[in-house]
Amino acid sequence: MTRFLLAVALVVAAASPAQAAPARWVGTWAAAPSSAVPGTENGYVNHSIRNIVHVSAGGKEIRVRLSNAYGRTPVLFGQVTVALAAGPDTPTALPGTMRTLTFGGAASITAPPGADVVSDGAALDVPADSDLLVSVFTPTAGGPVTHHQLTMQNSYFTRDRNHTAAESGAAYRERTTAWHYVSGVDVRSSTLRGSVVALGDSITDGANSTWGANLRWPDQLADRVNTRYGVLNAGISGNRLLLDGGSAGPNAVARLDRDVLTQSGVRTVIVFEGINDIQQTPHETDPAKIIAALKQIASRAHDRGLRVVGATITPFKGWFSYTPELERVRQAVNAFIRTSRDFDAVVDFDAVIRDPADPQRIKPEYDEGDHLHPGDKGFEAMARAVRVATL
Repeated sequence: MTRFLLAVALVVAAASPAQAAPARWVGTWAAAPSSAVPGTENGYVNHSIRNIVHVSAGGKEIRVRLSNAYGRTPVLFGQVTVALAAGPDTPTALPGTMRTLTFGGAASITAPPGADVVSDGAALDVPADSDLLVSVFTPTAGGPVTHHQLTMQNSYFTRDRNHTAAESGAAYRERTTAWHYVSGVDVRSSTLRGSVVALGDSITDGANSTWGANLRWPDQLADRVNTRYGVLNAGISGNRLLLDGGSAGPNAVARLDRDVLTQSGVRTVIVFEGINDIQQTPHETDPAKIIAALKQIASRAHDRGLRVVGATITPFKGWFSYTPELERVRQAVNAFIRTSRDFDAVVDFDAVIRDPADPQRIKPEYDEGDHLHPGDKGFEAMARAVRVATL
């Protein structure tokens, strides 16, 4: 009898469907706060800002992160909404998709200086590879205003009262080329494996890619993997590993916690930094210092259980600051990246982008024109070079 009951139990267990994975928050979009808007010590009083952001992975529930990272006084977010955009480059919402967000059940929240705040979840069917409108109303003084400076797309604002819940974009008559306050979007999912963060500089930020087309290399990587992973862009134009850079944000080692380690559902970081340490003034001519910073990032990410993919530094011959001495530094750092055991995997962006006829230069068809930044085709080649199995 006992054997019979055991056999029945085993048959029932084998026939039962596998238990579904619990839903969790996974990052689908991010922008690293880069600096404060100059001249905004009193904040944006009575402004409604409608940020257009392009998500990677989709989900059925959404939440938003807002940042007062560079504020020296508290900032009141009087109302915050999210909606699907009605089309490309428009402040008009798709009818029926406007959602008013809450914060711990409250309709507004005050963010202390230097702090981020995260909204409650809201039900919204968010398709992968789609545009969202994240609208923020700031009724009172509070500044300076935190923003991400380089976006390669338009957002919109108005200085005339609270228009955050309006489906129509008619009130948003002024354009901005920065993202203000918004620093992250998460979706709730039981199928996504986690998020991949691209930590980098202007090349990761998408500098000089086609305006409004979402062709940065992390965007094009997201197009390949968005059924499995969210892809988060933590690039800041001008960013360095070792030195802070004003509008280029804190050095990458200093901003690692905020921009990578605390992202929702983060699984993997792709580290693509170092060219600005080499080519910017003051030039870092000791590769050992750059290598030490990369080792620190890898070690701290591993401590959090993340996979770390090291990316080689791309060519810059023809750029105004290029010298043979600086090229030797780049080659030494790349030799370390290719052979180091500090990384779980390597993506050799240098090998993908360089010109076989002149390996110190970007291949002409990949060169945006300034000999430092790849263009859209170069970004596509970089995205395709990332092996999905390493994420």
